[in-house]
Amino acid sequence: MPNFTISTKVGYFPGRDGADHSLNPARLRTAVKQAAADLGRSPDLVFLHNPEHSLREATVHGPAVLRQACIALYDATADGLCGAWGIASWDPAPLTNLVDVTCPKPSVLMIRAGLLVGGRTLVAAETLIKAWDLRGDSVWGMSPFGGSTDASVWDRVDPRVFLRDSNRLSRVQAAFRTTYHLPRVTSVAVGTDDPAHLSDLISALDGEVDEQAIREYRRLLRDRSGVSLPEAP
Repeated sequence: MPNFTISTKVGYFPGRDGADHSLNPARLRTAVKQAAADLGRSPDLVFLHNPEHSLREATVHGPAVLRQACIALYDATADGLCGAWGIASWDPAPLTNLVDVTCPKPSVLMIRAGLLVGGRTLVAAETLIKAWDLRGDSVWGMSPFGGSTDASVWDRVDPRVFLRDSNRLSRVQAAFRTTYHLPRVTSVAVGTDDPAHLSDLISALDGEVDEQAIREYRRLLRDRSGVSLPEAP
């Protein structure tokens, strides 16, 4: 599969009462090794999955816990267990006060993106992007439709207002194209079980986003959430 790269996540472990989330460095390293064994090759990218789950109640020791988890993945990369490491965060807000200069910088940050991301989550994501000075291909988006393209919100809202060539694409395609600007990301993770849906999303990438409409939407988010949204990076 020379034309594909493989990414995976670590941080959730089987437990007696379901999934057990842990940032224990030794468990994370073992999970990276196991992922390589399961895949039959070293993954190109390993994400630390939703570290905020273990850090919500961390106060004094929060930065140290996050730092040690990041160091574990940094060392795994240096040792050739994976090609690179990153952080995937559903709710980045708890992480914003835990990042300091001693915390290794991830190669990729993956966060929720798109029209259904609230103002506070958007601010938190952009705060992390700035704190780590992430640029280019280092910021990925996920969950562009907030869970499903069949959600009723897409019947009530027409995302084509955010495109200059609005008549060419469907509502779903327009929502997907707009995702790359809220916040600004270079890649978006989507499901691949429906080839027709995937083809539609790929076709949407040619759509031209109306930057002024995006700015107006950010202002609406700011007014509604009461948070300060800087100009889009």
